[in-house]
Amino acid sequence: MTLNIFFLTITIKKRELSIEEILHDQMVKKIQDENRDRQYTMYRTY
Repeated sequence: MTLNIFFLTITIKKRELSIEEILHDQMVKKIQDENRDRQYTMYRTY
C-alpha cells in the first residue's frame, strides 16, 4: 500500500497600491456617494 501526501504552501502578502490606483479608488467612491445621495433625494419625495 502506498500513501502519497502532497504539501501545499500558500503565501499571502498585502499588495502595495500605486498612486494611480489610490486616486482611482477615491474617485470611484466619490462617484458612488454622489449617486447614492442623488437616489436618496429622488426617493425621499415619495
